[in-house]
Amino acid sequence: MPDASAPIAPIIADPEAPLRAALARQRALATGLLIAMAALMLGTYALPPGYWTELLQAAAKAGVVGGIADWFAVTALFRHPLGLPIPHTAIIPAQKDRLGQGLGRFVANHVFTEAEVRRVMGRLDLSAILRGFLGDPAAARPAAEALAATLPRALATLEDGRARRLLARLLPRLAGGPGGARILARVLRTLMEGGRHQQVFDLAVHQIRGLLLAKEDQLRTAIEAKVREEGGAFVRWIAGAWVARRILTAINETLAKVEPGDSDLRAAFETWLRTEIDRLETDPERIAQVGAALRAAVAHPTVAAWLGDVWERLKAALAADAANPHGRTVALLEGAFANAGRVLAEDEAARDRLNRMAEGVLLALLPTARLQIADFIAGVVRGWDTRQVVEKIELRVGRDLQYVRMNGTLVGFLVGGALFALLTAVFGKVAV
Repeated sequence: MPDASAPIAPIIADPEAPLRAALARQRALATGLLIAMAALMLGTYALPPGYWTELLQAAAKAGVVGGIADWFAVTALFRHPLGLPIPHTAIIPAQKDRLGQGLGRFVANHVFTEAEVRRVMGRLDLSAILRGFLGDPAAARPAAEALAATLPRALATLEDGRARRLLARLLPRLAGGPGGARILARVLRTLMEGGRHQQVFDLAVHQIRGLLLAKEDQLRTAIEAKVREEGGAFVRWIAGAWVARRILTAINETLAKVEPGDSDLRAAFETWLRTEIDRLETDPERIAQVGAALRAAVAHPTVAAWLGDVWERLKAALAADAANPHGRTVALLEGAFANAGRVLAEDEAARDRLNRMAEGVLLALLPTARLQIADFIAGVVRGWDTRQVVEKIELRVGRDLQYVRMNGTLVGFLVGGALFALLTAVFGKVAV
C-alpha cells in the first residue's frame, strides 16, 4: 500500500491543454467531413442512374480527392504521412535549422531596421521611464542595494598585481602633469579658507620643538664639535658650550614667538602660502617644477609600496561597506539615483539629450546587433528539440490548417460538380 504520510506530488497543469483540445476538435471535424464525403460518394452508387446522380457522384469524388490532397499537404508539413518516408515530407523537422536561419534573417533585416528603431524610440520616452524609476524610492533603494552587492564581486575579480601596476603607471603621470599642481593649489586654498593651514603650521612648530627638546644633548655636542672644527680646541674650550647653548636658546625663543596667532612669522607664512598658491595656478615654470617633484615622489618605491597598502585597505573597506545594506555605498548610490531623477524631472534639455544618446547608441550598435540577433535566433531554434518544435508549431497553426482541409473538401466538391456540369453541357455524356 502507498505510504499515506508521503507528500503528494503537485499536479502541474498543462498550459497548452486548451490548444491541444482545440486542435483535436478541428482535426476531428475535418476528418469527419472527409469521411462524410467518402460516404456520400459510395452512396451515389446505390441511387438510380441519371444526370443528377452522376453530378452528385462527380462532386463527391472531387471532394474526397481534395480532402485527401489537403490532408496529405497539411500532414507533410509536420511528419511523414502514414509514416511513409515520402520525399519532401516532414518539412518542418527536416528544415528546422534552415527555418531558424531564415527567421533570424527576417527579424534582423525587417524588424530591427534603422527606420523601425527611430520610430520606436520616437514613441518610447526613455527619459520618462527612467525618471519614474529613479524618482521612486521603492524602486531606487533595491536597485542601489543590488548594484552595491555587485561591487565586492567586481573588486574580487581585479588582479591586485595588475591594479598596482596600473596605479604605478597612472599616478606619476597624473601627479606630474599640470593637473597635479592645480589639485595641490586647490587643496591648499581649501585649507586656507577653512583656517586649517594654521593647524598645520602649529603641528609643524610643535613637532620641531619636540624634536629639539628630545635631541638637545646631541645637538649641543654636534654644535660644540663644529665650533672646535672651525675655531680649534682653544675656542671650543672658551666658547664652545656657550655658543651651542645660545644657538639652541635662540631657536627655542624664535619658535615660541611663532606660536601666537598674530606673530609676524605666522603672517609671513600665510603670505608666502597665498603667493605659492597663485604661482601653482598661473606660473608654468612653477607648475612644471611642482609636477616634476610630485612625479618623482609618487614614483618612489616607498610611495609605491604605501599605495599598494592603501589599495588593499581601500578594497577591503569598499567590499565591507558595499555588503552592508545600510552602508555609505548604498546610501551614495540611492542619493545619486534620486539626484538623477530630479535632474530628469526638472531639465527638459537633459531628457532630450538622454533620448538622443540612447537612440544614437542603438543606431551605432544596430549593424553588429543585426548579425548577432540573426545568429542568436538561429542558434536558439537549432538547439530546440525537433519533436517539441513540431508540436509547438502544430498546436499554434494546426487549428487553421484543419480549416484548409475542410475548405479543400468542400471546394473540391463544388468544383467537381461544376466541372462535371460544364463538360456535360459542352461534350455531352462524360465519364464520372
